[in-house]
Amino acid sequence: MSTTPAQTIHDIRNALNVIMGNAQLLQGPDPLTAKQKKYIERILHASREMLSAVQATPPEPQTGKNELKLHISVVEEQAQTETPAPIGGDNRVLFVDDDAAILEQYREMAQPGFDIDTAIGGEDGLAAVGNRGPYMVVVSDMEMPGMSGVDFLSQVRVMAPDTIRIMLTGHADLNVAMHAVNQGHIFRFLTKPCDRESLNSSLSAGLVRYRLVAAEKEILENTLMGSIKVLTDVLSAVNPEAFGRSLRIAHYVRQLVARFKLPAPWHFEAAAMLSPLGCITLNSEVLRAAYAGTPLSAEDQARFDAHPRVAEDLLCTIPRLEAVAWMVGQQLMAQIPASAPEVAALTSDVIIAGAKILKLAVAFDDLRMRALSNEEAIAQLRLRVGEFDSQLLDAMMSLKSEGSKMVSRKIPVTKLTPGMILQQEIKTGSGVLIVTKGQEITRPLLARLLNFVEAGTICDEILALVPVHLPF
Repeated sequence: MSTTPAQTIHDIRNALNVIMGNAQLLQGPDPLTAKQKKYIERILHASREMLSAVQATPPEPQTGKNELKLHISVVEEQAQTETPAPIGGDNRVLFVDDDAAILEQYREMAQPGFDIDTAIGGEDGLAAVGNRGPYMVVVSDMEMPGMSGVDFLSQVRVMAPDTIRIMLTGHADLNVAMHAVNQGHIFRFLTKPCDRESLNSSLSAGLVRYRLVAAEKEILENTLMGSIKVLTDVLSAVNPEAFGRSLRIAHYVRQLVARFKLPAPWHFEAAAMLSPLGCITLNSEVLRAAYAGTPLSAEDQARFDAHPRVAEDLLCTIPRLEAVAWMVGQQLMAQIPASAPEVAALTSDVIIAGAKILKLAVAFDDLRMRALSNEEAIAQLRLRVGEFDSQLLDAMMSLKSEGSKMVSRKIPVTKLTPGMILQQEIKTGSGVLIVTKGQEITRPLLARLLNFVEAGTICDEILALVPVHLPF
């Protein structure tokens, strides 16, 4: 079978890297004689000379344009040293190369404590990520037949966005580095042959980076989401018509995001909870009329239609909420734009999918609050041809209802507990709206209702959805 010049050069590079890798392995912890060291130096010198000559051959042209936008600094390591990070906990590393001998070298070069896995070629690498992951660090060769290292790591980024990606290549070429960094968002860029010290320091740095990302993710999901929940509770007291909806919308969004397994789900829940934020600029009468489907004046309609943009402008200045702000801004758009600003944790396609889910949840809740059943609401939305994905509508139809294991009962306010759902509006004796129908009971809301009961300004019994097992 005939081989192309490029394939021949690739095979020669791999063979030389195997020779040099084996020579470096001989320089392990066991002491060598002066004669052994001399022979090893000769092997390494001759191999480097041959590799240099081979790499002088111009590479085949890259397809597509090299974009001059290095988002991450490229680090070419050969003899740099770093203090290795302590190894413990999650330390799974995947090496991907088209040469089994090179993969075995990497396994032997890795210091004890790394949990090493290998895959031959990009397709097997993707299968490993999908079936045996998650991996903390993935190290891939650049030049592989079938699927290049750039393509492979770009797909790894989509499948496992938290995984740290490292590129190994025999090309010391800036264009290759730019292409790799732009397409795969590479953490480190190493040249072959890579010595033991550089490899292990890069793996340790990758683990440190992974743990930092994981810690940041936990902070975002717990601390930031907790702050957002406090914010919505406070704003609900100021404008109950608007923010009474946020928990219901978040319920729909949370289930759809889980159904379609979107990454970094806190972004989408935050967008749902903050979707009515712009309504703080509207008065209660306008909101009540808009939610009831009552025709508004042209001026009031324009103000209501602008509330998503108001929220987007408020949120876009907050660090880490750029994607959330963009999704909130699209909730009333007839068509979601075909592109969205990418962020570190989410691709443009995923953010667009989140915007579509939020838009559907908002539209569905509008119809449900007008006394339509789930089936009637979905049927109405299907009539709006081209606005909603049929897949999302089918998923919405099968969602578990908030009150599926609850019954409607009139109970004393003192018996309310967080998680129950109000089945009536709560107003003061003078007609001031305190809480809207459908709002979930939270601790701050319960404390507020108890204060009104003690003051004698609201009835001490309320209609609510309560768990069926409670003895009321």
